Amino acid sequence: MELARYVDSLRQELSGVVETGDEATRELAARLVTPLSSAVRLTLLDALSAAADEITQELSPGAVEIRLRGLDPTFVVTLPTPEQRPDEDLPHDMSHPPHARNGMAPSMAPLTPVTTAEEGSTSATEGGAPTKEESAPSRINFRPPEHLKARIEAAAGRERLSVNAWLVRSVSGLLDAHEHDHRPERRAPRGTPGSSQSFTGWVT
Repeated sequence: MELARYVDSLRQELSGVVETGDEATRELAARLVTPLSSAVRLTLLDALSAAADEITQELSPGAVEIRLRGLDPTFVVTLPTPEQRPDEDLPHDMSHPPHARNGMAPSMAPLTPVTTAEEGSTSATEGGAPTKEESAPSRINFRPPEHLKARIEAAAGRERLSVNAWLVRSVSGLLDAHEHDHRPERRAPRGTPGSSQSFTGWVT
């Protein structure tokens, strides 16, 4: 990518602005052109680098890099291999976190677990309504710290599950247990088998 035409365009704009000034103004502008050109190049490179980082975050596990050839930058695009490419309906693999941006650590970048009918779902009876596990997939942002992310990946690997499937199954089990523990006890009505009654008094 040639930056010279952008720098020349800015130089021409500056020359047009100072053309209406006096001789001293034009001389000052001429002295500023050279250092200004360098500053413009650096600013453009910073903007391109920031854009490459944002694209990399969306392309992960692929990447876009900026490399200099002389004074001009070039883009180097690395596409994910078929083994690295995630499923169409699944988020990027947690083992390939996006690059840090705006001071955010790579491990804190958003992860988007989803539920699918193939992972962790319970089949509905033929002709019956789908169970809650078979409902339409939904997405949430999940930002685990680095040490927790490593433990999740290890646990999923031991059970030969994807990270998404392991999270869906673990969270479902935790919620079911929580609901069971907080379910109010039901007392049997009087007179039903298994119920007990006590009487106090004197027998004559």
